[in-house]
Amino acid sequence: MSVAALPLSKPSPVSTFLELTKLRISGASTFTAAAGYVAFLRGADAGLITTLIGILLLAMGSSALNEVQERRYDAMMPRTAGRPIPHGDISAGRAALVAVILAVSGFLVLLTAHNLTSALLGALALGWYNGFYTPLKRLSAFAVVPGSLIGALPPAIGWTAAGGSVAHPSVLALAFVFFIWQVPHFWLLVGLHAEGYEKAGFPTLVSVFGRARLSRLTFTWTCGTAAACGLLPIFRVLVSWPAEIMLGLGAAWLIAGSLPLLKEGQDAPLYRRVFMNINLFALVLTAAVILDPFFSR
Repeated sequence: MSVAALPLSKPSPVSTFLELTKLRISGASTFTAAAGYVAFLRGADAGLITTLIGILLLAMGSSALNEVQERRYDAMMPRTAGRPIPHGDISAGRAALVAVILAVSGFLVLLTAHNLTSALLGALALGWYNGFYTPLKRLSAFAVVPGSLIGALPPAIGWTAAGGSVAHPSVLALAFVFFIWQVPHFWLLVGLHAEGYEKAGFPTLVSVFGRARLSRLTFTWTCGTAAACGLLPIFRVLVSWPAEIMLGLGAAWLIAGSLPLLKEGQDAPLYRRVFMNINLFALVLTAAVILDPFFSR
């Protein structure tokens, strides 16, 4: 028997679960929630663990539900055709059951270990992503702008789980930075995979503006993300000079790395590189907020 004729091995249940729940993306949003928790307490305690568990469960449940909702469209796109449901590794019904169990568990962890506010914000994040943003993507190429509330909510959940008020100016400033960040992050993904999105029937800004104009618009929002970071020292999210320098250098690096978006002839490697840069910047931003209380001691 030739190698080409050998049957493909079925993924293990563990790998199917991790792919269904998008652990890397879910983990990234959970990490930003840690920034909100530490920023309020100006430190960390055992409650940080239950906060992260609750948010991670909610994020994984939301991701799994999203894959149930978009399974037909995922099957049409090369980037997502290998996901567990369109690939046949798990049925939509079982995936939906997994999503519900994870989401309810995450809500209950936040409610019982912390407070109603953090649990309700977690439920809002799931409802906004799965009930509003996911269907809106089928209707508008600009869906990511209101949909970016999803990026703003995890730090607010962490802040309120630690005992803070969701209306406090400091957490609003932190949430706003992550809100702005979410927009160019998604538009870079669109620039990288526009053909696949359009094949599956999703409207994209590449079809609205063209790739060159989208690149300039993305650069503008990237600069806006860097500029928004100036709110964090103003509203006392950051108070130590090492954290401020760390974030300032990260913002300057982000802008410098995005400058090629203004040139003619953008290609996939460029979008991929800038996409990786903006993801790394989110890591630097989150790390600066988490480390700030320890730098200021």
